[in-house]
Amino acid sequence: MLIRFTKMQGAGNDFVVLDETQGRLGLSAAQYRFLADRHFGVGADQILTVRAPTPEAAADGIDFEYVIHNADGGEVEQCGNGSRCFARFVHDRGLTGKETIRVQTKSGVIAPRLTADGRVTVDMGRPRFDPGQVPFDTTGLSPVAQGSGQKWPLALDGQALKATVLVAVVSMGNPHAVQLVDNVDTAPVAEAGPLIESHARFPQRVNAGFLQIVDRGHVRLRVFERGVGETLACGTGACAAVSAGIRLGLLDHEVHVDTRGGRLTIAWSGQEADSVFMTGPATTVFEGQIDIPDTLP
Repeated sequence: MLIRFTKMQGAGNDFVVLDETQGRLGLSAAQYRFLADRHFGVGADQILTVRAPTPEAAADGIDFEYVIHNADGGEVEQCGNGSRCFARFVHDRGLTGKETIRVQTKSGVIAPRLTADGRVTVDMGRPRFDPGQVPFDTTGLSPVAQGSGQKWPLALDGQALKATVLVAVVSMGNPHAVQLVDNVDTAPVAEAGPLIESHARFPQRVNAGFLQIVDRGHVRLRVFERGVGETLACGTGACAAVSAGIRLGLLDHEVHVDTRGGRLTIAWSGQEADSVFMTGPATTVFEGQIDIPDTLP
């Protein structure tokens, strides 16, 4: 199957974008894995698919449907850096002339907007701190209160690391566990990340964030993403980390987040009914076409 694709990146988080507005490609999980493979395919952290909305959604003002598959082929609920690339893609391809679009994701509606400086701002929806909505199993655990938030003890038992860490759990439409570290450069991301991602207390697995606070308006962040591994940036991870930091009383309402791939700016009022807004870059790297095998392991 010969398909066209666009390679994009947002703060180093890279994507293969597929246009299915004129018809579905019908790719399997193995074919998504092939596209994401950096040796045999195009190479990407996630595969993003642009689809036309259903008639019912269009009647409600939805412009597009946004489908996300991780590098392991599994479909996920949300991708923040991807949403900015999604907005840039539909504008650059002439699929819409709107500055702000409404996009249906698996976890709800988001509203990306192109800004005058070329970056993209996305209304990422409101953060959810109820452990049951993450979801996170708190059976037998006692939280540590801080500010208006709380941190939960999480026992890690791996060959390379045995420890109990404190995590703030947040859903940004997808699950996140954020822990504070003194220095992201020396944080045990490679050792702790997989243990947190697949921890039994997260029945849908989780994205593991490692947050270093520089000052109240500036943080550094590394994220070990569910189904991907560590990425150069994670948009929902930045939203989760900042909203957790605000709840813990450690951050102001607008924060610059430095990731290994670049800077994102996250703003949140601190009120649970209000949305988190993320602003950052979205860049097209190249376009091409690739022949995907019909049969893959």
